[in-house]
Amino acid sequence: MMGIRRRDLSVALSAFLQKGVAATARAPLSNSKVLSPDRLPATTSINGGKRWNLLQGVLATGEAIAVHESLQPAGMLPNPPHTIQHSELILVEEGTLLFEHDGQSEKVGAGGAILVAPGTRHAARNVGDQPAKYLVVAIGGDTG
Repeated sequence: MMGIRRRDLSVALSAFLQKGVAATARAPLSNSKVLSPDRLPATTSINGGKRWNLLQGVLATGEAIAVHESLQPAGMLPNPPHTIQHSELILVEEGTLLFEHDGQSEKVGAGGAILVAPGTRHAARNVGDQPAKYLVVAIGGDTG
């Protein structure tokens, strides 16, 4: 049986870290820093939502992590349901989201949090009359 060579692992990790990553997260994440969406360009989706990629990489303790802030306009369609293979914590900063998962629908407002387990097919939809702003912290698995 062939093992993985260090060089191959290094190349794969480097490609993972560079895939869609902000300049501040291209190296392993071992130094303290301030991350602010107002210092980063926003990506605008078809439904008018915005996303700011704050951080992506590997923590000094070995976990893969990706953090982004999203703004979902009121009255617009959300991103389609999707399945993840990592853990996700969604922290609602403003507005009200309807979290649809596992045949359930639950509302969460500002100050609330959503925990999405690996393998969960889910979607979050703005059900309020103002934009919904939330922070997504993805840990482990397919965060790249």
